[in-house]
Amino acid sequence: MSGGRPDGRRGAVPALVRDIGPELISAASDNDPTNVGTAAAVGARTGYQLCWLALLVAPLLAVVLTIAAQVGAAGRQGLQSLTLKRYGRRVAAVLLVSVVVVNLVTIAADLQAGAAGIGVLAGIDFRWLVAPLGAALAGLLLAGRYGQVVAVLRYLMIGFAAFGAAAVLAHPQWPQLLRASLVPVLSLRPGEMSGGLALLGTTLTSYVFIWETIGRGVEEPPHPAPGGSRLTRARAGAVIGAVFTAVILWFMMVAAAATLGRHHQAVTSAQDAAQMLRPLAGPGAADLFAAGLVISAVVALPVLVATTAYVVGAHFNWRRGLSERIGHARGFYAILVASIVLAVAVSLADIPVIGMLLAASVIAGFGTPIGLVLLIRLARDPQVMGPQPISRRLAAAGWATTIITGGFGLLALLAAAGAF
Repeated sequence: MSGGRPDGRRGAVPALVRDIGPELISAASDNDPTNVGTAAAVGARTGYQLCWLALLVAPLLAVVLTIAAQVGAAGRQGLQSLTLKRYGRRVAAVLLVSVVVVNLVTIAADLQAGAAGIGVLAGIDFRWLVAPLGAALAGLLLAGRYGQVVAVLRYLMIGFAAFGAAAVLAHPQWPQLLRASLVPVLSLRPGEMSGGLALLGTTLTSYVFIWETIGRGVEEPPHPAPGGSRLTRARAGAVIGAVFTAVILWFMMVAAAATLGRHHQAVTSAQDAAQMLRPLAGPGAADLFAAGLVISAVVALPVLVATTAYVVGAHFNWRRGLSERIGHARGFYAILVASIVLAVAVSLADIPVIGMLLAASVIAGFGTPIGLVLLIRLARDPQVMGPQPISRRLAAAGWATTIITGGFGLLALLAAAGAF
């Protein structure tokens, strides 16, 4: 199940960037189109007031990715396999269902959003683009080995800069923006409260840290450097990836707040935001935001699809891995292809994506904290970690992140149900 990096990659990419690649991709995949839509909707609704919350994502994500990287590196397996091994099939089945259901819904929504982004740029109905985008995604995952897929995604991440350019072209009020970003202000008004809950409740989902354990534990070859150096690089990658993701999320909110928020125009999706930016900020900003939306879909979709196939394969002990030949891992690749086909079918069937995402958020509100609890418990388990369990300080930070994530998720669900 282990796969090496492509030949010649050492000369093409600096060693440090290559070594922290899994953390960068895991973090970047958190800014999938559903998160883009959430950030745009919150920015349009609340203006700059909640921009500080986007930056709060950085420490939360850094903690989780650091723990996941250490668990993967020490346990040499993904989270699903380790859960099955240590806690049995019933607990592992709960994790499996919570991950797969949310992933399948999110894959469909992200595929539709990615096609919509291309449609905005090309002036074409997105329904003509869903199947080709799904086919391209399948081709990448079927034809490319793990190292090649990661290399492609690593370079595509440069495209996230489009959100930064879109934010600048939106001409935000910089003094007001910086003050709102650096000086947190809590508000109990319904608009700000529900927006903040939605933003934090959807920023960290299970596939992000599960993919990290898979990358470090299954696909990445053991690092030749000493154990302390490996952990240092993993921690550095987690911090860099988390900061990168938080800044991009901040740019998304700024682009929407400076335009849609100023004109009090509500949006319900990322593609709505891209289309509505055109008359307010000009075609350049709109096209850049749409390009960023496409990049977010292309980076997140392989992670979502592959994670789904990995957790199913691990639960049923199938041979699995993007570095395996198709003939040697038929079940794994069958799940991979079926996930994409189902997503294409849902997108073309005009099933309301908003309703699907609401259902997925309900499941994720419970499933993500479950995954985090299992991750932290395994990270402190000597049978998994051997002589290198995570520190008590990191574990405490992990528990705090779990409480924050679970609490905001629960509050978001209550807000959506009209409890506030």
